[in-house]
Amino acid sequence: MQPPGEHEDTALLLQALLQGENYGAAAADGTPCPSGAVSRNSPAKRDCLVVAVLCFGNFINFIDWFIVPGILLDIQKYFGLSDGKTGLLQTVFTLCYMLAAPIFGYLGDRYNRKIILGAGLFFWSAVTLGSSFLTESHYRIFVLSRGLVGIGSASYSTIAPTIIADLFEEGKRTTVLSIFYIFIPVGSGCGYMLAAGMAKSTGDWHWAFRVTPCMGGLALLLLILLVPHRIQRRTAAHRALSISGTIREADEKPDVHRSAKTTWCQDMGSLVKNCSFVCSSLGQTAMAFVTGALGMWMPLFLYRAQVVQGIVPPCLRESCNSSNSLIFGGITIGTGILGIIAGAEAARQLRKRNNKADPLICATSMFISALCLYIALMVAQTNILATFIFIAFGELFLSVNWAVVTDILLYVVTPRRQSTAIALQILVSHLLGDAGSPYLIGAISNAIQARNVPSLQWSFRSMQYSFVICAFVGVFGGGFFLLTSLYIEEDRREARRL
Repeated sequence: MQPPGEHEDTALLLQALLQGENYGAAAADGTPCPSGAVSRNSPAKRDCLVVAVLCFGNFINFIDWFIVPGILLDIQKYFGLSDGKTGLLQTVFTLCYMLAAPIFGYLGDRYNRKIILGAGLFFWSAVTLGSSFLTESHYRIFVLSRGLVGIGSASYSTIAPTIIADLFEEGKRTTVLSIFYIFIPVGSGCGYMLAAGMAKSTGDWHWAFRVTPCMGGLALLLLILLVPHRIQRRTAAHRALSISGTIREADEKPDVHRSAKTTWCQDMGSLVKNCSFVCSSLGQTAMAFVTGALGMWMPLFLYRAQVVQGIVPPCLRESCNSSNSLIFGGITIGTGILGIIAGAEAARQLRKRNNKADPLICATSMFISALCLYIALMVAQTNILATFIFIAFGELFLSVNWAVVTDILLYVVTPRRQSTAIALQILVSHLLGDAGSPYLIGAISNAIQARNVPSLQWSFRSMQYSFVICAFVGVFGGGFFLLTSLYIEEDRREARRL
């Protein structure tokens, strides 16, 4: 994501080497999809279409992630769940997601990525549709279905960014990745709003799970029609040879036999020694912990705060008040778009002055976000408007980091290991982050409620006290990004050399 004129190697034009399907990256002239810079046999517009398809799939992916939190009250009442068991739904989803990610990373570095993306998209859409027909006696099957959806989602989140990395030069990746990652908050917010809207309009929360499979079918069709079957992979040798216009035929084919020279274990060992990768991954883990807890529990926390203040009555029927999910979904969309755009622009401008700008931006935003979330929790019992405002600022500064932290990975890790690196980062960030945070918050809430007389007041306070841990985790995340800034220049040079 570095500016073209800032580094020793300038952005190069990767030529297309296909006969009807393979093509390289567009030229780096400062815009993500220039109309004048085209590869030999394929115009840059095709690159833009591929990115559009990937963004649409990412949008659907994150809608599916947050359908359950959008109708959490309805699901909790339908199955008769405690806070701890309710949090287990998102924890199972995330555990399966993170365990599947390294497998898809391994496959993505060696086999056809379009086929893997299509299979994952079809699988998670089919399982989501099937889960909409489960009854209250099949809670365990419902939990299992969420885990299977997580497996399908892992294929997409692991592989799609590497395709973008191969399509665009370093100077343009910031913009394109920002567009791609904008659909994380947009999809997440739409997940809340879609779930709440469908439950309210139909009177049955099951219908919330019947919309995204239709969208998934459309995304699969677009993937088949618009994404080339084989996309040329970017390597250091590829860059050097493309300067003279000569690229070896071996680079046209997927790197299926690379394990004969560099095993997966060697790849993992190299990544663990990369200090920038390790520290930024731990910083992203803190981000995942906070966003996982907020995403799962914040609408319910806001509802309990409003009940304590007497703004809304307690939910005594199956179709509960969904206004908090709608509002929180809107906040997630708005702050996500603004945060990602602001983060990308700040990174683009500040890199001209400081080579350590990326991790410093991430650290600053994490510290500010943690402070805003803490204030939101403290004022929730007395001022619901102030709570919404500080939650919005907390989410805004969290969103600043999404595209920036991914781009850190892409320029401190050699291209041939990027799918594996993304998979490992997904594994670590979810294992120590949002895989456990929804369940942990629910379990702490249960423990606090068990020590006190059951009441609406303690139902709220138990969630409030549980959420405080997120603010402290956010501070730790900022610290890890500060550590990243100590190593990033050296690791960037090493990645270029390999």
